Amino acid sequence: MRILVTGTAGFIGFHVAQRLLREGHEVTGIDGITSYYDVTLKHKRHAMLKEFKQFTCNEFMLEDAQAMENAFAACQPELVIHLAAQAGVRYSIENPGTYISANLVGTYNVLEQVKQHKTPHLMMASTSSVYGANKEMPFSESQRCDHPLSLYAATKKATEELAHSYSYIWKLPITAFRFFTVYGPWGRPDMALFKFTANTLAGKPIDVYNNGNMERDFTYIDDLVEAICLLSAKPPLKAGESDPGASPVAPYRVVNIGNSQPVSLMAFIEAIEKALGKPCVRNYMPMQPGDVPRTWADCSALQALTGFRPATPVQAGVDAFVAWYRDYYKVPAC
Repeated sequence: MRILVTGTAGFIGFHVAQRLLREGHEVTGIDGITSYYDVTLKHKRHAMLKEFKQFTCNEFMLEDAQAMENAFAACQPELVIHLAAQAGVRYSIENPGTYISANLVGTYNVLEQVKQHKTPHLMMASTSSVYGANKEMPFSESQRCDHPLSLYAATKKATEELAHSYSYIWKLPITAFRFFTVYGPWGRPDMALFKFTANTLAGKPIDVYNNGNMERDFTYIDDLVEAICLLSAKPPLKAGESDPGASPVAPYRVVNIGNSQPVSLMAFIEAIEKALGKPCVRNYMPMQPGDVPRTWADCSALQALTGFRPATPVQAGVDAFVAWYRDYYKVPAC
């Protein structure tokens, strides 16, 4: 199959593209290689993908409409997996403009090409952050998401709405999936697991927000990739399908992808300590603007659609990340 994936130098996009390439698909990758975090890591991910002869690498910003048009014309994709975005809740407070351009304008350019090429299935990444101020747990796709708490969340919810309108007007099959705190090898340096591991190995303290009174539905990267691949074969072909995230008027669906087992931040830190073999020095901090105290995914729709539900234990996932980190940065075991 000919598949176009955006964000292939990023954490999730790299893993998705690698899985598809190993299965023998032709993958066209797009990534802007922004300096939001260490570009060396991004270039290394792309270099690994380039080892596959059926990988075509494009490095340009999603906002470049002409480059996007050229990539689609060359690829003629049968499936598009749109994973590229400006991520990060706290960074959206400091640099809001990058979220408007990358997430809104970039996604608009993808949607325009999907429309023009009549792509059979568009899959696009959203986030658990769209649930915002919702109090009802677990978060279900049928809940309203009208109160985002960060600009990042607001832009991702806006992309969901953009996609729904395109799906309705042009009858485009679109699946939007909401990720819940994805972690694992090759992860982003701005995420807690990466920062906690790096600081602890360097003998530095870690910042623990809301005094540790946080819970997250941590999702291991391999489980996420498996869910995406299974969902790729389940395009929403008509309006009003029975699952909770299905649109009543368009071939459009929203699906949560999470572990469905919230883990306290303190338990997560303990898992890191066990994997590292040394304690983390905690620097307790107040809640940061834009953060939420707890996330919890209802993944019954994912299971009903695919028969799959993420289940990797946090300790196993953290162990895998720490093993990768030690190998990549040449840090010997204690």
